[in-house]
Amino acid sequence: MSSKKVIKGDNLPVSSLPFSPAIVSGGHVFVSGQASTDDHGNIVNDTFAGECRRSFDNLRRIAEAAGVTFDDAVQVRNYVGKQEYLAEFNAIYREYFQEPYPARTTLIGCLGELLKFEVDAVFLLPE
Repeated sequence: MSSKKVIKGDNLPVSSLPFSPAIVSGGHVFVSGQASTDDHGNIVNDTFAGECRRSFDNLRRIAEAAGVTFDDAVQVRNYVGKQEYLAEFNAIYREYFQEPYPARTTLIGCLGELLKFEVDAVFLLPE
C-alpha cells in the first residue's frame, strides 16, 4: 500500500490548473513544474534570467515547505525556451545547485511562446 501527502501552504505559489505543488511519497518529494509565476499563479513575463530565477525560487519555496533543500535534490528536469538561453541557464543553475549535482535533464524549445523556462524536481527526504 502506498501513501502520498500533498504539500500546500499559505506561502506557496498556487495554480488554478489541476495539479498539486508537490507530493511526498515513498521517501521522495515530487515537485510539479514551476514557472515564472506570482503567488496567485499568474505568469510573470520577464527576461530569461528573471523567469529562470523566479522559477527556481518558486521551486525552493515548495521544497522547503516539504522539509527538503536543493542539497536533497536527486533529479532536476529543466525546460528552456530557446537554445540561445542555454549558457545563461547553466550559469544560473550553478547559483542554485552545487556538486554533487543532481541528475539532470534539459529540454530545449518545448515551451512555445508562453514561457522562457520551467523546472520540476525530485528530492530525497532526509532520514
